[in-house]
Amino acid sequence: MQIAYRARDLTEAHIVAGLLKANGIEAHVGGHYLQGAMGEIGASGFTNVHVEDEDLYQARQLVSEYEASAGNGASRVANGEDDRTDHYARWFLLALALIALILLQVY
Repeated sequence: MQIAYRARDLTEAHIVAGLLKANGIEAHVGGHYLQGAMGEIGASGFTNVHVEDEDLYQARQLVSEYEASAGNGASRVANGEDDRTDHYARWFLLALALIALILLQVY
């Protein structure tokens, strides 16, 4: 499976997955449990929409058309150029690991 879309939050991921499913592309939303680690505030960058390898091109086209019609301007299609949200997730997980190590040393 490939990442077809990097969503800002869980709601957006399900909207895009619904769009893809309505057009005959099986889509899976990942990151449900990762987002819960941040509490009730909608954390960004943890949810992605995955599709099968053979559906990736068509899925990205549909998402691009959807964003163009919505007037969002900037595309968030997972094309490797925008991994800013993954960057934040990596730093967050690194910070959690460091805190855990410090707490293990203290206790």
